[in-house]
Amino acid sequence: MRVTVEVVGEDVHEFDVEGASYADLLERVDLSPHEVSVMVDGRPVPEDQPVESEHVTVLRLVQGG
Repeated sequence: MRVTVEVVGEDVHEFDVEGASYADLLERVDLSPHEVSVMVDGRPVPEDQPVESEHVTVLRLVQGG
């Protein structure tokens, strides 16, 4: 399956994946699950869930102090 990964405000990547998890997609775009939220159809998904969508949105989390 071909998956488009959109990192909001940054890049869009496309990958061919079979049996990958959302954490695997994050690794491919060099992001840690601790610094982002993975969204499918506007809803967060667990990083360990298998990829079942052709379009994934990645939101970077903002930390402040």
